[in-house]
Amino acid sequence: MDKRIVLIDGNSIAYRAFFALPLLNNDKGVHTNAIYGFAMMLNKIMEEEKPTHMLVAFDAGKTTFRHSTFAEYKGGRQKTPPELSEQFPFIRELLDAYGISRYELTNYEADDIIGTLAVLAEGDGYEVTVISGDKDLTQLASEKTTVRITRKGITDMEDYTPQHIREKYDLTPEQIIDLKGLMGDSSDNIPGIPGVGEKTALKLLHQFGTVEAVVESPDKVSGKKLKEKIEEYKEQAILSKQLATIETKAPIEVSLEEVDYTGPDQEKLLAIYKELGFATLIEKMDPVKAQENEVLEEIDYTFVKEITPELFTDDTALYVEILEDNYHTAPIIGLAISNAKGTFFIEKDKAVESDVFKEWAGNPDMKKTVHDVKKTTVALHREGIELKGASFDLFLASYVLNPAEPEVDMADLAKKHNAGHIQTDEHVYGKGAKRKIPSPEVCGEHIARKAHAMGLIKASIESQLIANAQLSLLMDLELPLAIILAEMEITGVKVDKERLKEMGGELAARLADIEAKIYDLAGERFNINSPKQLGVILFERLGLPVIKKTKTGYSTSADILEKLENKHEIIREILIYRQLGKLQSTYIEGLLKVIHEDGKVHTRFNQALTQTGRLSSTDPNLQNIPIRLEEGKKIRQAFVPSVEDWVIFAADYSQIELRVLAHIADDENLINAFKADMDIHTKTAMDVFHVTEEEVTSIMRRQAKAVNFGIVYGISDYGLSQNLNITRKEAGTFIDRYLDSYPGVQRYMKDIIEDAKERGYVTTLLHRRRYIPEINNRNFNVRGFAERTAMNTPIQGSAADIIKLAMIHMSDRLKRENLKAKLLLQVHDELIFEAPKEEIDILKKIVPEEMENAIKLSVPLKVDYSFGNTWYDAK
Repeated sequence: MDKRIVLIDGNSIAYRAFFALPLLNNDKGVHTNAIYGFAMMLNKIMEEEKPTHMLVAFDAGKTTFRHSTFAEYKGGRQKTPPELSEQFPFIRELLDAYGISRYELTNYEADDIIGTLAVLAEGDGYEVTVISGDKDLTQLASEKTTVRITRKGITDMEDYTPQHIREKYDLTPEQIIDLKGLMGDSSDNIPGIPGVGEKTALKLLHQFGTVEAVVESPDKVSGKKLKEKIEEYKEQAILSKQLATIETKAPIEVSLEEVDYTGPDQEKLLAIYKELGFATLIEKMDPVKAQENEVLEEIDYTFVKEITPELFTDDTALYVEILEDNYHTAPIIGLAISNAKGTFFIEKDKAVESDVFKEWAGNPDMKKTVHDVKKTTVALHREGIELKGASFDLFLASYVLNPAEPEVDMADLAKKHNAGHIQTDEHVYGKGAKRKIPSPEVCGEHIARKAHAMGLIKASIESQLIANAQLSLLMDLELPLAIILAEMEITGVKVDKERLKEMGGELAARLADIEAKIYDLAGERFNINSPKQLGVILFERLGLPVIKKTKTGYSTSADILEKLENKHEIIREILIYRQLGKLQSTYIEGLLKVIHEDGKVHTRFNQALTQTGRLSSTDPNLQNIPIRLEEGKKIRQAFVPSVEDWVIFAADYSQIELRVLAHIADDENLINAFKADMDIHTKTAMDVFHVTEEEVTSIMRRQAKAVNFGIVYGISDYGLSQNLNITRKEAGTFIDRYLDSYPGVQRYMKDIIEDAKERGYVTTLLHRRRYIPEINNRNFNVRGFAERTAMNTPIQGSAADIIKLAMIHMSDRLKRENLKAKLLLQVHDELIFEAPKEEIDILKKIVPEEMENAIKLSVPLKVDYSFGNTWYDAK
């Protein structure tokens, strides 16, 4: 077999990926665009190169042997954005999962490691491929070595061979360093000869061959000014050539045999993809399922033939097996209970037909331990069984203990708490299209095994919650909230299907008008949804400046089009066309598909997903209906009360996270501003810009608002510069002025980081924990991300806890007042109700009352409310 080695310039590819892709992040707030781009590139290389050996080289530090020759080497480079820095540790983890060797060498650059290994590999008969975004490496091209340079994308590459370099520059690979010697390289701060660009440098090399020959014969150079430059800067040109020359004899301590490539660890790779939220890459994987060879312990359980009252006690574990995510429609496979009398498997149909089971399930005095009370409640309700008396939830308890790793699978939960071995559902039932439900006798034992383990798991988790002072967070917040969320999901939200269809027709007509206008501006008809055809129209027919190209043509992504918006009228029309098209497909057609037979949508609230404690929703996602466009806002017109002559009532917290920040930071300026009911963004603008309230402009307020919310989310100067379209220096100045204006906030940031370093976690006001093990990492970049997480989690998490408390208080209040009004939705800081018109005056009093007094802070909580015939009218 031919030996093929691939050598990758890690820093260069990471930078390319970061700037080529939009600033993505996963649900935990980790930025992922560079990692994702790196993974895409690795997959492409694996497919195209089929390497037998691989290595990714990284720069070891800012100082190299070149700095002893020229101290200003690479001196002009901007500081790495923290949003990129925090991704390098994950890139290294990714490489380990891929089984790819990585290496760095003190005092040397990645280029030198690659150059040394390339020469060694050539001598040993390898075919060599070098991957980088830096054309300096093209000097390594030879008959055995191809240097692939990324272009504007990440997977689009140009192959440099000696022949290609000859065709492109009429030079040999060795002359690339002469080219750099003459023209310099601003990215590396290599000076070259001032005033000599690529065109002049090539002309000189075609005439003289080398830098040395050029500086030795300046009299043969045409042009007086150029002669003078060469004579004046000849030593600098020689130095520049030396700086550009890759060291091919670096003292590396890694051999070719050590970098052999045998393929990825599929389980590790899948785990990283899942952690980072790379759904597309997960779909492309075909992971080898690990063999489950652990011996199952014997379990004593009874296959119930007849349900009798004697089966049940006051303290019983109940497990309901549902395999699919959407428990609103997914079938129940079976049930099992376990208590002091034993463990029992019950077929679903027997439970549904049994009055004894229904009476026990609905008895609030018979305490039950469950796994995911919300899912269990909704699924049983669908079968006509009401669940009451849920006194402990293993799923939510696991989430409270560590929100980064909530144990969804009972097999994982049992293993973690030494409660016996349980096979995974995949092992028992299969996966995807291959999934089959075995006989009740077979799956019965599997389900019974889960119920049997629940008592042991509960004892372990409960003791940990008590030790962490978190039992109240579970029992007084998350558990009662889960029952409320189940009621909300069961109730659902009425959708006016005809109004939705009408809006679809209106959007279709609007899209047709915009389409006609685009064709008119383009001068021809084409497929607007085809990036390839659109690229030809914009950049060839209309001659707009090309910003980015991909392997399939011109990039027409949203960020590219936004940069071109002032160049031609057609761009704005295309952007609107795309936004409206998204509304049509995702929110009109998408909503129509998920309306149930009762005319409602029944979303699922994700209670154990985020590390901050915030809720999200799926199928459909009712927290993400776009409201920037008026057409998006109008989609809320389709959400209506379920009873005729009722109205929708909406109430939301005003700037709750900033109020929480004021309280936690105990900042006198912030506290006084909120107590005086000032516009906090105007107040911040006054403090930051040192102006009076009358002098605050709309631009000042907008910038102050970005800083206010940026501080809450741990924004960096780079992130703020992107938000405001200003330089990083200006953004840094804004942040510094803000912290000077609010010294309590600055003190909080310092103290919370020190606290996190000491304890390894941070907490919210209600003792929700977020563990941050990276806070003491020796890697500056990893530690920086952890510090920002430490700063913003107590704020975001406390705000999430407060609105959860408000939901519980409101639910109790509605019952106490014996009102018909129902809580329908929670959308971040907002609660949505439906109610009879005659109850509106009562809601106007009690909703702000309960929400504003959900918790006592050093600043007042403020709630705004409105109501109307639809959700749109209520806003």
